[in-house]
Amino acid sequence: MLRLRVSTRFSLVILLLCVLNVAVHCKTLKRDVKALNEIKASLGWRVVYAWVGDDPCGDGDLPAWSGVTCSTQGDYRVVTELEVYAVSIVGPFPTAVTNLLDLTRLDLHNNKLTGPIPPQIGRLKRLKILNLRWNKLQDVIPPEIGELKKLTNLYLSFNSFKGEIPRELANLPELQCLHLHQNRFIGRIPPELGSLQNLRHLELISIEGCFPALRNLYLNNNYLTGGIPAQLANLTNLEILHLSYNKMSGIVPLGLAHIPKLTYLYLDHNQFSGRIPDAFYKHPYLKELYIEGNSFKPGVNPIGIHKVLELTDSDFLF
Repeated sequence: MLRLRVSTRFSLVILLLCVLNVAVHCKTLKRDVKALNEIKASLGWRVVYAWVGDDPCGDGDLPAWSGVTCSTQGDYRVVTELEVYAVSIVGPFPTAVTNLLDLTRLDLHNNKLTGPIPPQIGRLKRLKILNLRWNKLQDVIPPEIGELKKLTNLYLSFNSFKGEIPRELANLPELQCLHLHQNRFIGRIPPELGSLQNLRHLELISIEGCFPALRNLYLNNNYLTGGIPAQLANLTNLEILHLSYNKMSGIVPLGLAHIPKLTYLYLDHNQFSGRIPDAFYKHPYLKELYIEGNSFKPGVNPIGIHKVLELTDSDFLF
């Protein structure tokens, strides 16, 4: 009887191990396996060397594909992150990505992707980070991006997007960082974006509306003309204002000197004139003020006052 019990237990253990072994090798959701293999075929040879095996999440003998992160949900593994960047991928945006419905991070930046972002991008309801900057993507930004309610970081800069910035971006309540600069947008920034209460970092081509939580504003290296909008003084949480290398002109509004937390102000290489308001040199937080490459007139000698940097006599033109 003892032998029978031991043998039975041993058989059960073997059976359990076999079941577990099958589960390990067949655990990744078929939908995700199919999508990753379609992506692999569309991206070409540049990723093949790191994408080995039939299962993108790994099959026990082989690790997960490079840049692919998986997690367990119930009885299956699903793909939650896809990071394939800086490998010079050429071709259209891989539409099969939109079948990875559990993605929380999609990073394809610094490649040579072309064409539009497909409207199916709105299917990725769990996506938090979308990074497509430094590609050659074109056409308009699909309004379906506004359906990604959990998105916190959106990087689309350094592409060739055109048309107007979609007002649907205002439907992203969790958005903290928005990078859209170095594209070919036309029109005005939708004032609806001013309702983004969690936005902390904004890189655009101009600004419209009120961004109560904004701390960093980068408008540098564009073709902006005209004066500094007086409305910028309403950004009371602003710490960094970067306007360098544009074609802006006129005087620097005094209101900027009253932004209470302003720490870094970059005005260099524009066409500003007049005088720098004395209030900047008495600002309690301002650490760096760059003004070279303009036509400012001399006012208070800024050297040695409140650690304001990058100011020399040659920066002032009489």
